Amino acid sequence: MDNRINEIRRIIRALRVSMCEAEFIMHEQINRDEDCTFVAEEIMKMRAVMSGLVQERTRLGDNEPILVHSLFIPRRPPTPPRIRVAKRRLEPPQRERA
Repeated sequence: MDNRINEIRRIIRALRVSMCEAEFIMHEQINRDEDCTFVAEEIMKMRAVMSGLVQERTRLGDNEPILVHSLFIPRRPPTPPRIRVAKRRLEPPQRERA
């Protein structure tokens, strides 16, 4: 049974990587205004397979998280934190009384 859990975890890791790559391809196709239905259908199939594997893994008693190296590449660099400046109120100049 332990071998089956390890095999499921390995398949889930590989499936996650494939899904990330397919999503990247789909986003590129969308950006080029191309038809992405084939890739989207493949992603849906991968999600269905993933769901079945996760259910089987849970049935076998494995609840530990599966770590996958992130393939996420930010689209724009992170913005630096803003420096807050206290607001000053403008007041009319004071008239001197003679």
